[in-house]
Amino acid sequence: MRQSPTRGHYVHFETMTTRWRDNDVYAHMNNATYYEYVDTAVNGWLARSGALDVPGGPVIGLVAETGCRFHAPLGFPAPVEAGLAVAHLGRSSVVYRVGLFAESVDAAAADARFVHVYVDRDTRRPVPLPDRLRDALTGLLRMDWPD
Repeated sequence: MRQSPTRGHYVHFETMTTRWRDNDVYAHMNNATYYEYVDTAVNGWLARSGALDVPGGPVIGLVAETGCRFHAPLGFPAPVEAGLAVAHLGRSSVVYRVGLFAESVDAAAADARFVHVYVDRDTRRPVPLPDRLRDALTGLLRMDWPD
């Protein structure tokens, strides 16, 4: 089995509160819920960065691909720490890497690949990344992924 990435692979971190409903009948986080945290980490960063007008701008990011590897359980009531990095910046697409960590643990409990294609809000056709977004994403760039 492939080693899980460590905190050193990620550039930006935020802590998220888990919820009672996140757990499944096996008393750990349901697999689908991991994706909610991944989506929240990426889109939360985009909204807070100011690099993209998430609710109303002319350019929006559509999810084109996702994947997640699970290494260890997470679940309520422990918080989840999300690490975020960019593995690739294309003309109109971005490959995000998101690691979900238990508090104070160096190895990711889950690591996800999350691809956004940026499109015109109305036509849904790919457009080049706006300069402001590209500049902000460059600060998250890490290209040395252990894939």
